[in-house]
Amino acid sequence: MEKRLLVGITGASGAPYAVAFLRLLRELSQPAEVIVTDPGLSVLEHETGLTLADLEELCARVFREGELSAPPASGSAPYRGMVVLPCSMGTLSAVARGSARNLLQRAADVMLKERRPLVLVVRETPFNLIHLRNMLAAAEAGAVIYPAMPAFYHRPRTLEDMVDFFARRLAEFLGFPVENPRRWKGL
Repeated sequence: MEKRLLVGITGASGAPYAVAFLRLLRELSQPAEVIVTDPGLSVLEHETGLTLADLEELCARVFREGELSAPPASGSAPYRGMVVLPCSMGTLSAVARGSARNLLQRAADVMLKERRPLVLVVRETPFNLIHLRNMLAAAEAGAVIYPAMPAFYHRPRTLEDMVDFFARRLAEFLGFPVENPRRWKGL
């Protein structure tokens, strides 16, 4: 059985990143399953105009946050890892403190306990001390903190260029073979 990547979508701003990443995974023939929170779905609709039905077309399966008995809640489910994109500060806090109250948070906890990759694409600015401490606690537990920070060295011309570049860098970080002609080559 091919292991799928699990993608969590929370209510933090940054839904275009999630959409671009899911589209890229589909192009790479990498199966992905999604857990979307209720606020995540609201933000997705607001920032991208996409609905739950549209999201379902971008991946193999969509779970809602209340489905606590779904496969991602168990370490026996064969996921290769998880990306929470975007990751709200509330989700970061739950992951850092081990206080899972929904399927997305439980799945992140499962990734940590099973020693599988967990990447948290945090979205907030500025960070307060609690955010920073929660990032440190999550990193100490094994998560990777991967802030959604745009780069400019590839000279993006549009917002879509910036979002696409971020999605490609994230996929490459996770070990997927991504064509990325816009690498840093020095000054």
